[in-house]
Amino acid sequence: EAVVDIDVKPKSSQPHWYERYLQPCVAELLGSALFIFIGCLSVVEDAEGTGRLQPALAHGLALGLTIAILGDI
Repeated sequence: EAVVDIDVKPKSSQPHWYERYLQPCVAELLGSALFIFIGCLSVVEDAEGTGRLQPALAHGLALGLTIAILGDI
């Protein structure tokens, strides 16, 4: 029976500076940009007869997508 020694570095209790500072800012920027872009695009491309439903659904779906993708950050 072979025994394999693997050096495992203990994970530090403090997250890396990227995970702590930069990643949340980039996630906020991307999430806000997606939300605003999709929302404004839905108003510009408003089809006849949809009224307030199309922008409301577009904003809701953009927000749900943003939360699903970036929520764990």
